[in-house]
Amino acid sequence: MRSYFLLLLLFGIQIHAQNVPTDYFDNPLDIPLILSGNFGELRSNHFHSGLDIKTQQRRGLPIYAPADGYVKRIKVAHYGYGKALYITHPNGYNTVYAHLDAYAGAIQEYVKKKQYEKEEFQIELFPEPEVLPVSKGDIIGYTGNTGSSGGPHLHYEIRDASSRPMNPMLFGINIADNKDPLVNAIMVYPSGEDAHVNGSQKPQKLRLTKQKDGSYRAEGIEALGTLGFGVSTNDQHDGASNKNGSYIITAFFNGEETYKVQFNRFSFSETRYLNRYIDYGYYKKNKVRVQKLFREPNNPLSVIINEVGKGYVSVEDGFSSVFRIEILDFQKNKTVVTIPVTGKQQEITDPLVMDENLDFVVHNQGNSITKGKFSIYIPAESLYEDTYLNIQADVDTLKLHEDVVPLHKNMTLSFDASNYTKEDMGKLYIGRYNYNKPPIYYTTYRNGKKLSAKTRRFGTYVLGRDTIAPTIEPANFQDEKWISKNETLILKIEDDASGIGTYRATINGKFILTEYDYKKDVLVYDFDDNIITEAENKLKVIVVDNVGNSTTFEATFFRKQL
Repeated sequence: MRSYFLLLLLFGIQIHAQNVPTDYFDNPLDIPLILSGNFGELRSNHFHSGLDIKTQQRRGLPIYAPADGYVKRIKVAHYGYGKALYITHPNGYNTVYAHLDAYAGAIQEYVKKKQYEKEEFQIELFPEPEVLPVSKGDIIGYTGNTGSSGGPHLHYEIRDASSRPMNPMLFGINIADNKDPLVNAIMVYPSGEDAHVNGSQKPQKLRLTKQKDGSYRAEGIEALGTLGFGVSTNDQHDGASNKNGSYIITAFFNGEETYKVQFNRFSFSETRYLNRYIDYGYYKKNKVRVQKLFREPNNPLSVIINEVGKGYVSVEDGFSSVFRIEILDFQKNKTVVTIPVTGKQQEITDPLVMDENLDFVVHNQGNSITKGKFSIYIPAESLYEDTYLNIQADVDTLKLHEDVVPLHKNMTLSFDASNYTKEDMGKLYIGRYNYNKPPIYYTTYRNGKKLSAKTRRFGTYVLGRDTIAPTIEPANFQDEKWISKNETLILKIEDDASGIGTYRATINGKFILTEYDYKKDVLVYDFDDNIITEAENKLKVIVVDNVGNSTTFEATFFRKQL
């Protein structure tokens, strides 16, 4: 019966792949497509939901509509996707374009108009279908580096009718790749009180040897009981050195398939479960993401498409076995890892011991903990499993375990600031320890003498204090000078403690749209907005940090009107 079910499952996957249109969408860029990131790649707290297409280290390349459709959504933000565009197509799919430098034509005019109406740079719009139609081949925007982007590129997605991101390579995008996947690490995890590997109950990293045929062989292990295995792997495409993700990973135990993961599609509601899927603690300590080839409780990921016994294997005393891992990229380049396993009862010389003096948190119920002036509330299902946490408070500092345990939901930190004056209260904030720098600001709420903040990350939190206002300096002009040749006004704005909160700029009392680039600490105004009608102009800029310290900058400049 199980075999029949698996055949139906695999048949369904094949039918789904056949139904994906492979010649409907054109490429969004008119350059050779080379990737800096691929679909399903493991990122911080999420799976990568599209392709990161290199733009030859340039901004401003035209982006073309890959098919007819209409603009469904526009979002402009300082962080995340930066300037993003969402297009709906008649076949039910949606395409997404992120980190744009600018929109094009009617789309750009529409966005600027709405920004000036609301007097806000950050904006989210949902035009009616007839407002911004696009035709295949239209220029819809220009590539850039806005938002949380580490360099110029186009982030490109294809989503289904339920807004689930799908692998764009399924739709016929061809990326040259003649390289086999690489393997960086193999881990083995004893599971259960009696399980052990080489006399240890703790996870073990295995030595790897690359064979002449390109495969890998791990050192043999002596083990007993229930085991899970994990692999760290990446893939490189032709013409790029970027470490991209794998497409399919399949595990076999004595020739029987026990586990398979395939990155064709997932939903945004499940993407944070990446932290359950990988060995989170190992990543935080070693900066290497190990994909666990077994499904633990509270891991609902749909990219796991086959599993026998949740992917775990059982090793018996006196029996020799082989665990094999096959890794494929989208172009079917394959790498194989073989792990010899000898079943042997051993004395446990390295037991897994929990410090029961720590705070025990039950994962499926809310937990309230008080330490000194701090209160911590961890909602139910924030943790993936019951966990012992090391929580200590010292005056204004809270050591909240280490960032080696993943959190799925926000926990709330509260601080009793009743010993601070009203004046001091306004300058306090909750931040995460940042070595010798000011604490990293977390949005801090005030209720009487109580401060609170939400976080999904363990670590050391402190009470920060910011009494210094932001700084504002002109970057490409001087007071009382002519700047007729300038295309932009650029100001350097910085705040070294709580960070920039809000900003507003006017010329001759009229609002002007300024774009904040947090990566460069600059505000930029584009003269193409045509706000200026006079030769003499009074500029006023107000910048407020996250605790309310404010700085006002004023200057006069002269500009010839064309």
